[in-house]
Amino acid sequence: MYEHHSEQLAPMHVFARRLLVNALVAVGILLFSLGLGMLGYHFLERLSWLDAMLNASMILGGMGPVNPVQTPGGKVFASFYALYCGVILLTSVGVLAAPIFHRFMHYFHLQSGDDEENDEPAVTNKEVSD
Repeated sequence: MYEHHSEQLAPMHVFARRLLVNALVAVGILLFSLGLGMLGYHFLERLSWLDAMLNASMILGGMGPVNPVQTPGGKVFASFYALYCGVILLTSVGVLAAPIFHRFMHYFHLQSGDDEENDEPAVTNKEVSD
């Protein structure tokens, strides 16, 4: 999917396609997680679909539930769903940032590779100050 460190930097249209694909994957992860939360709140807490979506999206967004959790099953679900959502938040940010981070690192790897190919030795700070 990504170019090897010895290859040239991918063209901008390839990079844009990578960003789009990763954004779609992240949205898919978030929608799946939202659906999972909606099912739990609807069936375990007997909330309407709209209220279940509100609670699930608020927890997924890091804000916390809107409706108080009443049932023991709902409390267990809400506990695990909150932990799950923390991991999903980090995962989705990682998926979104992966192409940007890869391009950044690849660009600087190519720049540092240019110095190695030159016949002239690199100038150090000590030599500059002398």
